[in-house]
Amino acid sequence: MKTFKKTIAKIVGLSTLILTMNSALADEQKQLLKVDESTFTCINDMSPVRDFFVDNLNKKNLDKTLAVAKAGQGEYPEGSIVQLVPTEVMVKHAKGTNPTTNDWEFFELAVSKEGNTFTTRGFDNVKNKFGGNCLDCHKKARPEFDMICETGHGCDPIPITKEMIKVIQKTDPRCTAPVDLDEREIAILGQLKAMLGG
Repeated sequence: MKTFKKTIAKIVGLSTLILTMNSALADEQKQLLKVDESTFTCINDMSPVRDFFVDNLNKKNLDKTLAVAKAGQGEYPEGSIVQLVPTEVMVKHAKGTNPTTNDWEFFELAVSKEGNTFTTRGFDNVKNKFGGNCLDCHKKARPEFDMICETGHGCDPIPITKEMIKVIQKTDPRCTAPVDLDEREIAILGQLKAMLGG
């Protein structure tokens, strides 16, 4: 009889643990913002701040996102989108979604005139075109910068120049406006293609 009671107690305990885990998983899934391949469009349609662009999935929060970006420090509000180049995006989820990334989700995109395809997305396992893990770099930003990497924030330097970044931003294939590159920009585009093996 004692063995039977112990077995029942273990089963009840295990059932309670499973229900608790399922509830925690459901809470985490509820917190994730809806982001799909149509969420991101031409980088130049976003708001430029210094060398990067910002937006917010909730347009009512765009002013708050812009205020933090322009101040150069502070915590970004939920729904914030930060983008340096068309193929890499950060999205800020609700507080507590993922403490390791300060609630940022990272996206690596393949972009074309037709739109986006997610190459990968996630919190701590997303790698960019150069094979670097997004979190490994962004977690080096000092706390006051909310994992945003700019010069002097504590992050490792990226393997492309500011001029290359500007050309990449200007030639986002999702943008409908015609692109006019000067000779210097055409040469930079050639260097980029060589770096990426194509």
